[in-house]
Order: sequence, then C-alpha cells, then structure tokens
Amino acid sequence: MDRRVSGRVRVLAACAAWLAAAAAQAGGAEYLVPENGDNVVGTVTTTIAQHEDTLLDIGRRYSVGYEEIIAANPGVDPWLPGEGTEILIPSRFILPDAPREGIVVNLPEHRLYYYPPVKPGERQVVITYPISTGKMDWKTPIGVTRIVSKQEKPNWYPPASVLAEHEARGDPLPKVVPPGPDNPLGEHAMRLGIPSGAYLIHGTNRPAGVGMQVTHGCIRMFPEDIAELYGFVPVNTKVNLIDQPTKLGWLRGTLYMERSPLLEGGTDPGPQELERLREYVEVISERRPVDVDWAGVEQAFRAQNGVPSPVSTPKAPATRAAAMHER
Repeated sequence: MDRRVSGRVRVLAACAAWLAAAAAQAGGAEYLVPENGDNVVGTVTTTIAQHEDTLLDIGRRYSVGYEEIIAANPGVDPWLPGEGTEILIPSRFILPDAPREGIVVNLPEHRLYYYPPVKPGERQVVITYPISTGKMDWKTPIGVTRIVSKQEKPNWYPPASVLAEHEARGDPLPKVVPPGPDNPLGEHAMRLGIPSGAYLIHGTNRPAGVGMQVTHGCIRMFPEDIAELYGFVPVNTKVNLIDQPTKLGWLRGTLYMERSPLLEGGTDPGPQELERLREYVEVISERRPVDVDWAGVEQAFRAQNGVPSPVSTPKAPATRAAAMHER
C-alpha cells in the first residue's frame, strides 16, 4: 500500500476513534417537544459497525442501552457484530403518557426522560437517557417522588440486604465503600424521596449493564449521562416512576406503537392484554382520520423490540365521507 494512502487510513481511523469517544461523552439525546399534538420524537437511523465494535459500544455512542440495541438488531452477535454490518439505532421514541415536567422514568423501557423548565419565549424540550432498573427481587418502586439531595463522589453504604446477599455468596462487602473505581455509584448520585431512603439515580463503575433490569432498585446511568443530568437537575425536582410497556403516539398523522418487554417479576397482565390493547388503540385512533393496521398492532405487540412502528394508514376519502354521513 502507498505510504500516503496508509497514512490517510490511519488518520481516518484515528478520527473515527476520536468521534466515537466524543459521542460517548455527549450525554443524552435532546428533542423539541412537538406543539401540534404529536408525541413521537427522534428518528430511527443506522450506522456501520467497525472491526472493534460491540453492540454495547455502538449503543453507548448513541445513548442507547443494552436491551434497546439488542432488541433492535435481532440475529446480530452483540459481542462481534462484524465489520461492515449495518446496525439499527433505535433513536425514535414515543413520549410516555405522563405529565411533561421534571423527570419521568419508564421502567419497562429502561429509559429516563427529563423535561427542563421552559424559559419564556422558548419551546419545551425533552432529554432522554438509557438507564438500568431494579431486578426481579429488588424492584424499583412506582410512583411520584422528588430529588431530595445530590452528592458528587459519594460514599456507598450497602443496605443490610445487600450486605447479607454478598455474605451468603462468600463475597463480603465493607460497610462503607469510598469514592473510586470500586464504588458502584460512580461519581454522581441523586437521592429520591422514597421513604426507605435507599433509592438513588446514580452513575456506575460497570457501564456495560446500563439498559438492563439488574440493579438493587436504584436507577443506574452511564457516567457521562449522570454527569450531564446532575448538572441540569436541582434538588426538589419531581420524579415520576411509571410502568408503561406499551405506548401509542402520533407523528404527522400516523399512529405509532412501541412495545417493550414486561418487567421481570411484575404483575402478569393475563391473556386478555392484547384484546384490551386493541380496545385502547380503537379509542386513540378515533381522534384522527386513520384506518388502523390491526396486523401491524399485533406484530408490534409480539415483537417487543422497543422501536415505534406505524400502525395506521390515512382513511380513504370515501370512508371518511361515509363516516361523517353516519354521524
């Protein structure tokens, strides 16, 4: 190979590595909240895997968590996707059905939405981040609370239940873990006003687990994401913890549906869940002149890939006229 070409290849590789590192430091994805009644933001994009990439690397680069990137790319080896493989980036979101203020955490989606206060003359925005949530025996609670305190470089005081768990498996923990690489809280922590006082939004020393149901009840974020959110959020910010595995939303006259897997250890909705969803879709679809793609609804329900899918088509003019005549 010509030395000049080889040199350019090295420079391009170095630039790609730098851009990847810069993206990992970029924090959450910010979107304008639609003013026309729509509630779908973002765009599904793709990228090409490089030789050294894992799906986790790519997800972190685009502020997407583990389960999101895996579900959006079925059949792709998460540890060795392969150079040149096209990777879907699930960066389109249906905003949760919850008041758009403060922090909204949708647990099944493993995603946090932050709505900063709207300044005069400016539009509302939403900033969203992937998160980890409580595993089956250590559920993250549902409900409305607030940020009651914030701390940089926090000590970790393992709860008695966690101490007992580690003791039982022969891996005892100290009663206090100081700041540093062994501290699972990372560099930033924000305490929630839940009565036990044990629930935090915090960073991590194990970023590979972000986007999974793996914590002892806390909300875990990428280090660069919690650093950004920590700077945005004052004490007393409202935090709404919700459980919405299925979301419906509008984008430019099309109805979209997004389905995430149910939380492990959660309440079983029973065999009638799909029928109840159909009834809900029917009510939502009456708000605009569309025909529902019922096969698409069922497909999105069963796919559970967390990617918003269109489930409607514009209502034909004749159908619209007939519907108006019936009224």
